[in-house]
Amino acid sequence: MRLLRLLLFLAHWGVIRAEPGKFWHISDLHLDPNYTVSKDPLQVCPSAGSQPVPNAGPWGDYLCDSPWVLINSSIYAMKEIEPQPDFILWTGDDTPHVADERLGEAAVLEIVERLTNLIREVFPDTKVYAALGNHDFHPKNQLPAGSNNIYRQVAELWRPWLSNESITLFREGAFYSEKLTGPSRAGRVVVLNTNLYYSNNEQTAGMADPGQQFQWLEDVLSNASRTGEMVYIIGHVPPGFFEKTQNKAWFREAFNEEYVKVIQKHHDVIAGQFFGHHHTDSFRMFYDNAGAPISAMFLTPGVTPWKTTLPGVVNGANNPGIRVFEYDRATLSLQDMVTYFMNLSQANAQETPHWELEYRLTEAYRVPDAGTRSMHTALTRIASDSDTLQRYYVYNSVSYDTGKCSFSCRVEHTCAMQHVHSRPCKHLQNISDSGMTNREEAWCCRTLQDPSCFGMDVHYYVSPVPSEKQVQV
Repeated sequence: MRLLRLLLFLAHWGVIRAEPGKFWHISDLHLDPNYTVSKDPLQVCPSAGSQPVPNAGPWGDYLCDSPWVLINSSIYAMKEIEPQPDFILWTGDDTPHVADERLGEAAVLEIVERLTNLIREVFPDTKVYAALGNHDFHPKNQLPAGSNNIYRQVAELWRPWLSNESITLFREGAFYSEKLTGPSRAGRVVVLNTNLYYSNNEQTAGMADPGQQFQWLEDVLSNASRTGEMVYIIGHVPPGFFEKTQNKAWFREAFNEEYVKVIQKHHDVIAGQFFGHHHTDSFRMFYDNAGAPISAMFLTPGVTPWKTTLPGVVNGANNPGIRVFEYDRATLSLQDMVTYFMNLSQANAQETPHWELEYRLTEAYRVPDAGTRSMHTALTRIASDSDTLQRYYVYNSVSYDTGKCSFSCRVEHTCAMQHVHSRPCKHLQNISDSGMTNREEAWCCRTLQDPSCFGMDVHYYVSPVPSEKQVQV
């Protein structure tokens, strides 16, 4: 009888009944509706700008944003690979990389509607938690802190996925929170409009809390703590720095600091963070003031193969990628992450798309799950083991760039992954493998070459740069 009571108690709390669930995360679809396979290399796609696009293929080109057939293929591939996910995370950037005068508000809304209809057609019974990207506005990047026509129109497009409260919030600031439905009743998804914090957004420059989103987030997370909910946070533009070039921060500094403070304060209820924007595959670690890992942020690769024009980035294209997470429905703890990709060159050569497994996180980094401590272990291995570093580097471009990750490459990636809040190498310029030119570069080199710096005692790594007499390389 006592055993029976115990079994009933455990079943009531979901310990026995807990089943693994799955959800998709997609981002940066960037439809270029004018992509065409033209014999004229200057007429292939507006998203290439003035660059000629020779030998463009039917499924896209690395100099261009996604043709419709590529996006259509990616969504149907999701359906074939995992047809019944618990939900889908869609973190924005739907329109092409073109000048504002080539797009316009009506075109932005038309593209968002077209992609919304596709996802709803392929996954008619699946809840979607969707966020706007910095390109999902006109003019791009300039998303305001208050209500506007695009926020109101998109709220209507996404009405089937939103509660009445979320529709009201979205109309005012394009952020909202929804309780997980279906099997995953223990949690909540918080959808942020981090475009408000973007360094290129002049609409919010000088504001302390655009749209009062930070205060709202504080309230949501505090309430989650009181009610015993776990939370997934999603958005488009992530905090921290871009890993493929030195010192490129996405948020304005004050917003970045505030975001990190929120994560440090409420990490106990945050089960995962999911962002896009980079088009690359990477992750970020958050630490408390004692140096212990407290949260991991996953940056999903884009569907668009578009080669970035960001200054300082070399070979910045990627193969199209889509990603599914495996998680515990009872606790929201992340069990694994599986990335699928299309080899675009091969698809164009064969004139047939093939979405294949790229890697499974637990196997690639030899970790038991995709939780915070496991991701810290993965970072330690990337920083200290050349084979793991190279494996990560290939995955970073979704198996597009298979070249060697040099020492400067290692510096850029590992600094970005470990330092969301601050940049110990913020004055680095033109690091070369042959040597360093000043004491801060020397300190950064010494640190990155020492695997112990990626242990639990992280405050050692972010400590002030020592005097020149203390530096030994």
